[in-house]
Amino acid sequence: MTKIVVFTGAGVSADSGISTFRDSDGLWANYRIEDVCTPEALVRNRAQVIEFYNIRRRELFSVEPNAAHRAIAELEQHFDVEVVTQNVDNLHERAGSTRVTHLHGELMKLRSERNPELIVPIEGWEQTLDARAEDGALLRPHIVFFGESVPMFDAATRIAASADVMIVVGTSLAVYPAASLVRYARAGVPVYVVDPGNPDVAMIRNPLTHIKARAAEGMPALAEKLINELK
Repeated sequence: MTKIVVFTGAGVSADSGISTFRDSDGLWANYRIEDVCTPEALVRNRAQVIEFYNIRRRELFSVEPNAAHRAIAELEQHFDVEVVTQNVDNLHERAGSTRVTHLHGELMKLRSERNPELIVPIEGWEQTLDARAEDGALLRPHIVFFGESVPMFDAATRIAASADVMIVVGTSLAVYPAASLVRYARAGVPVYVVDPGNPDVAMIRNPLTHIKARAAEGMPALAEKLINELK
């Protein structure tokens, strides 16, 4: 069965109304990354960091998967599909995708500040300041902060290397190390990039097709094309 690896970024979630940190008028416009998304910020102003992710979680509860999420999930009916995402929301899962690797963490999970392997789901959108893990340590958002290593990256490179077809959708290919995943596709594997802008595709040596459309428009059309041609 053809193996399709789908690598997604903020543009997929943006089409559901999720704010991205690149939006000039989005949620992130009211915060500096250094104040809400670094290990130092958690130490310096824990309340603000927790509040920021509570707001993001509450926003997530107000949106639904869009046509791009649903098209990616539909591919599983015809192909062996794995999703690798830079997004921390659960919209892929809610759309029906069953194999999703989150590079930058998951908004609907918390983890122990002492043991990064101790990860727990959060019920609802609000984390309280004094919430603690089973080991007694304070809980923190299960998010890869700027300056932290990306623990799922090695697994993601193995997934990328297994692709027969690679789809890159809704990402500028500017955030590393995630953007370098495309380099792990085997020689000759076709790469489809769905993005209305001009993502950095200079490093892609594989056969490349750039679909200049928003995720919710371009992804359903691409899914239909692949189903018709490869099934």
